[in-house]
Amino acid sequence: MTPVRRTIVGSAILLTLGIAGWVFRAAAEEYLSGKVWPRPKTVEPGTEPNGPPSDAIVLFDGKSLSEWEGGEKWQIQEGVATVRGGGIHTKRSFGDCQLHIEWASPAKVEGSGQGRGNSGVYFMGNYEIQILDSYQNETYFDGQAASLYKQRPPLVNASRKPGEWQTYDIVFNAPRFDKDGKLAKPGYVTVLHNGVLVQNHTEIEGTTAWDAAPKYTAHADKLPLQLQDHGNPIRFRNIWIREL
Repeated sequence: MTPVRRTIVGSAILLTLGIAGWVFRAAAEEYLSGKVWPRPKTVEPGTEPNGPPSDAIVLFDGKSLSEWEGGEKWQIQEGVATVRGGGIHTKRSFGDCQLHIEWASPAKVEGSGQGRGNSGVYFMGNYEIQILDSYQNETYFDGQAASLYKQRPPLVNASRKPGEWQTYDIVFNAPRFDKDGKLAKPGYVTVLHNGVLVQNHTEIEGTTAWDAAPKYTAHADKLPLQLQDHGNPIRFRNIWIREL
């Protein structure tokens, strides 16, 4: 080996040893934040795909809508609840939460636009995530499936074909109001439609009325969840919620 080559190889070995020593020292001097955290609660995940975790409140298990006011009006058959006779709302009230809900529009396509497979999930009775048959169905973008109604379209259209089951997994952060009833912090919503992120911590601008601009009005920290009857026989199954 030539003197030059020996010098180059020796330098490489020394560099490698130096890097290894630095890594070892870095590992030995692990950074600790010094913050004292409470122990995270243990939660058992669902035993079946999309099943409720151990700390969830089951709102519909395929047998009963007893958690809902007006639930007796809807038809329950073969583990599925079908809309009829008006909207329903939960007997319990919720604020910040994680919601899982599965729904299907009619397999037989009737109507178009907002008249085709229409329903909605209303958080606190004020803030709607739209349910709509948006498979090859043109309508205004901030009114299609998984939109924050009249405020923000979904990032993409992840709709399945009519009649097929679809899932929403929604994280809702409720707005906050100060002691004078003024908005202290807006609400936010994150939505996965059929496993696809379609609302990414989207700011809620106010109520989602069909005939008025968004506007916040002070309300309680917790209010019922609502499911809309828009005149279409939307089917629901496997509904559960976690308070955050």
